[in-house]
Amino acid sequence: MGSVDRECEVVVVGAGFAGLAAARRLAADGVDVVVVEARERVGGRSWTDTTAAGATVERGGQWIGPTQHRLQALADELGVVTFPTYTAGQAVEWRDGARHLYSGLVPTSDPAAAAEGVAAILDLDLAAFEVPLDAPWTAAGAADLDATTLGGWLTDHVGAPAARAVIDVAVKAVFGAEPAELSLLFALFYLHAGGGLTTLARTTGGAQERRFVGGSQQLAVGMAAALGDRVVLSAPVEAVDHGDDHVVVAARRSDGAGWRARARRAVVAMPPAVSAQLRWSPPLPGVRDQLSMRMPMGAVTKVHALYDRPFWRDDGLNGQLVSDEGALCSTFDDSPPDGSHGAIVGFVAGDDCRRLERLGPAARRQAVLAELGRAFGQQAAAPLELVEQHWPAEVHTRGGPVAICVPGTFGALGPALREPVGPIHWAGTETATEWCGYMEGALSSGERAAAEVSSALGRGGGHGDGHP
Repeated sequence: MGSVDRECEVVVVGAGFAGLAAARRLAADGVDVVVVEARERVGGRSWTDTTAAGATVERGGQWIGPTQHRLQALADELGVVTFPTYTAGQAVEWRDGARHLYSGLVPTSDPAAAAEGVAAILDLDLAAFEVPLDAPWTAAGAADLDATTLGGWLTDHVGAPAARAVIDVAVKAVFGAEPAELSLLFALFYLHAGGGLTTLARTTGGAQERRFVGGSQQLAVGMAAALGDRVVLSAPVEAVDHGDDHVVVAARRSDGAGWRARARRAVVAMPPAVSAQLRWSPPLPGVRDQLSMRMPMGAVTKVHALYDRPFWRDDGLNGQLVSDEGALCSTFDDSPPDGSHGAIVGFVAGDDCRRLERLGPAARRQAVLAELGRAFGQQAAAPLELVEQHWPAEVHTRGGPVAICVPGTFGALGPALREPVGPIHWAGTETATEWCGYMEGALSSGERAAAEVSSALGRGGGHGDGHP
């Protein structure tokens, strides 16, 4: 691997929430740590941006909900305050080519279907709570659950098309995937980790309850600032050489120059499929490679429509949409706390995301604007700005919001998700056992990986999330 630019005890690959959480915990234990990041920014899948007109938009993760204690503690430490997502008024349901209004979690235009949908969600959550978080592959009937898709379960348990449509929308928004793509075992684990589908789909009292004034990325910026020159940006890692007692990480700087760090241990905080693209010497064990190949990223395009004011509130609407057809599966009011301008954020996910990618950005924009217009009035079809973040094209992530497990993966290969390979330890929200797929899960995964490393180095440790 040639000469090295940095000698340290631990090198962390990835400066998202997981990598930064691991690094700051290691630094607190007195470990000499360096973080190397491919992008010119920190935050990973959390990315706060400013539009041409000066509006703040969250291209990635943006919400915080109850029981996300690490995320709240970090915000408190950095002086970042939150505000509630706007929920006053009614939401819009687009079903069978018609527009309906409703209040609450589930659309009620078809009362019988609504009741069936609520019952199915409760049954799904009850089944999820039976799956152990530490080792989902040990659940009763794990092999059968892993051989089944979430879509198959829904087909067997939900008869009313309107009820199925609402649950499909929730699944697509949460996973960026169709129910038929997801291992039922993985889906149940994921739901359990976040408190159930009821919690993950809910605004008030759920995963979309509050937002950060100034955006979520400032939490990553704050962690990185405390680490100082331990964080190296614009250096995509290309190769990892590892032995029993060493790791050499090779990156390529933006000016084309090579950069290398040698350490005793490494924490790799990347989605499994992305980490598999590195050149590993020696190659990773087959079970880890197989797991990475069978954990693709979800497919999601996040869309922000910006207006001079949140006009939909005048009509008693809260900006939320659930649709059984078209590009936008769901939306939320994304206006700033002072209402100085209006914003609606929506998600194009799963098959719709892939279909519109093939048709191109212009077709996606046309579809999004038409669907905003039919939901919230023609004024919604003419925003001042329309900002898209198409995550499958983001070279260092390749999708979002999270990696998923296809059937037959989690039961047989799941233990490799967190199991160290020699001096290599794994972090990232996909490895979390609490709030997997969310910023909270990323933080806990970094702390867990740091505890493993500190223990291996004979340092303080003991700061992890209590899970192996």
